[in-house]
Amino acid sequence: MTLRVEKSSPNILGIAGGDHDAAAALLRGGEIVAALEEEKLARVRRVRGLPWLAIRYCLEAARLSTEEVHYVALARPLYEEASEQGRGESWIPKRLKQEFPASRIVVLDHHLCHAAAAYYPSSFDKAGVLTLDEKGDLKTGSFCLAYGNSLQPLEDSYFPDSLGNVFSRVSALVGFQPRGDEHKLQWLSAWGKPVYASVFRQLLHPNGESLLSVDQSFFATGRDERGGFAEKFFQAAGLDPAAPLSEQSRVELAASMQQALEETVVELCCRLASRYQVENLCLAGGVGLNSLLVEKLETCGLFPGVFAQPAAGNAGNALGAALYCAHAMLGLSPRCLLEHLYFGPQYSSSEIKDVLENCKLRFRYFQKRDELVSTAVEALRQDHIVGWFEGRAEFGPRALGARSILASPLGSYVNENLNSYVKHREKFRPFAASVTEERAGEFFECGPMVQYLASVGKVKSAYKDTFASNLLPNREQKTDSASPSRIRVHVVSRRTNPLFWELLDTFGKATGLPVLFNTSFNLFGEPLVCSPRDAVRSFYCSGIDHLIIGNFSVSK
Repeated sequence: MTLRVEKSSPNILGIAGGDHDAAAALLRGGEIVAALEEEKLARVRRVRGLPWLAIRYCLEAARLSTEEVHYVALARPLYEEASEQGRGESWIPKRLKQEFPASRIVVLDHHLCHAAAAYYPSSFDKAGVLTLDEKGDLKTGSFCLAYGNSLQPLEDSYFPDSLGNVFSRVSALVGFQPRGDEHKLQWLSAWGKPVYASVFRQLLHPNGESLLSVDQSFFATGRDERGGFAEKFFQAAGLDPAAPLSEQSRVELAASMQQALEETVVELCCRLASRYQVENLCLAGGVGLNSLLVEKLETCGLFPGVFAQPAAGNAGNALGAALYCAHAMLGLSPRCLLEHLYFGPQYSSSEIKDVLENCKLRFRYFQKRDELVSTAVEALRQDHIVGWFEGRAEFGPRALGARSILASPLGSYVNENLNSYVKHREKFRPFAASVTEERAGEFFECGPMVQYLASVGKVKSAYKDTFASNLLPNREQKTDSASPSRIRVHVVSRRTNPLFWELLDTFGKATGLPVLFNTSFNLFGEPLVCSPRDAVRSFYCSGIDHLIIGNFSVSK
């Protein structure tokens, strides 16, 4: 379908309002102006329904009225607001038409939006696009061929044949929250041996006739506890279905699930690449948030280029819906590369000062940027923990140096301090190592997706001791000093985040190491901070020593 272009640069609002992770994005032509998840403004995790706060933010960022929006692109499924319960899904486009009277409302397939979010911001002119999630509008996966502005769907899978669902079930089995804490299963997997991998291979048996196939006899209908696994699964794994899992079994189940996920996706990609002569790969859907999977795809040798949408889950569909409308339906060119994810709100010095004064805080104000950076570097060199709040907030689930908590890798007990006094999270979860782009190769081996924290890299042997507290075991579980160890790497560009780059560079000149440990700026279980008030609250409710916020600093 081709729409009539009303302007050379139409304003396109994309909305993902499904059963979790609602978000909005706004394009002017093919250029991303704003994008944000509703949860970061509502301060409630995994918000569902129409994201009115995020919509309002996008309009304000673009300085648009509702009458100036030409297209509203909706990613299915659509969920009603609590106040509109009982009106049905069809009420949502009608409600949006009332709000945006001059716009055309477009409703798009869930996985098509995933594919659009992955392909259009990539650098590829031609690629295969694989999308995998738990249950997006009944579909669980799709494969498209993309070329130019075209996305051609070729293969699909439908619930209950779902990789995402199996991963979520195993998360529940080992004691994590399903449909929310799958990232914990991923990081736990790095510490175990995949002793149950053969069981998962039976469960995820490909039949060659469909995109995915999952043996449902391993699950018990109507059972929610322990991931809903049936006696058949526990018997095959040699586990007592009534007994609590040992810590060793939890880790081994995580490792087995991760290995099975990677094997299944690589096997699937091998078949698709051969069948459709695919060279480059784009990846999206909730499964695409798995950094270890992305690293496996980057290093398996199947594809010269891999691009995984950093906001690969439901929130990214707001961006995907808008991009599909812009390029596939309106035919707009050229496509804009995704060079960064700083599409959230930015706050002026006066707005930040008002919050600090309203909270009756003592603060320092810096007129010069180098004074601000020097103050942060001095605090980090003293092994203090710094909250860093600068520029526009990140879109997506990861902290990329706009809303981050930072610590020196050279400090004693840095991980213990971050985990015990700030994050209050599991010790097996690694922090990221942020490094300047120019010097990243001195310390790490990594692919291009690490600029979004969407993959992992390897630390060079000379620096294993330096980063020992955040290393992951290598895939072969070897312990000799020569074997490569994986680490979460975040490569920072001077062009896209000049202030954070300057902080890393200045720290490097002072210490010889232009690297800082970086984790998300939020309290345990809360969304990433967005506003100055969010930052102040998280600062005072945690063990962070200093807060650098705009041109101000606050210390305890």
